[in-house]
Amino acid sequence: MKKYFITGLLVLVPLSITIWVITSLIALMDQSLLLLPAQWRPKAQLGMEIPGLGALLTLLIVFVTGLIATNFFGRQLILLWEALLNRVPVVKSIYSSVKQVSDTLFSDSGNAFRQAVLVQFPREGAWTIAFITGAPGGDVANHLLGDYVSVYVPTTPNPTGGYFLMMSRAEVIALDMSVDEALKYIISMGVVAPPDKIKKQQAINY
Repeated sequence: MKKYFITGLLVLVPLSITIWVITSLIALMDQSLLLLPAQWRPKAQLGMEIPGLGALLTLLIVFVTGLIATNFFGRQLILLWEALLNRVPVVKSIYSSVKQVSDTLFSDSGNAFRQAVLVQFPREGAWTIAFITGAPGGDVANHLLGDYVSVYVPTTPNPTGGYFLMMSRAEVIALDMSVDEALKYIISMGVVAPPDKIKKQQAINY
């Protein structure tokens, strides 16, 4: 009886969580329908709500925005829009900070989360997986003697929370695993280990 119950949990728990995440994401994206005039919404046109239609609208908005931003006139329009936002004191600080982070995370030229590393945290002798996010900058770099790297240590099983550390490059060990493999390892709390690979000396690519 216990064996069958555990087997059922192993099948249903991942499936239930996956369905919950997808439905929650679709419900969130469906809020984009509120951008349409009331008379254009499915409720007014068809007399019923259509789940997922807002998600399609969101994807369309993202695609069209990217399409416009890649041509010359679109880039000029975005530059004009950013120039206007930079004139508003509070909005300027929020927008510029969020834009820098998003550019670093999502841009092909960004360097965030490009390499998984092994570091000692939260104490010497305890090891965890972290990600190289760059190098210390600003006045911070003036107070750090030697070669340092910026490291993000995610929490488990939710890697969106974590700790930002600046560590000596000599204390960081590069791992021969992709960022996706490292994230799976962290989220699964060490249960889903990456495939074994031949040990070799690897430099930190930053």
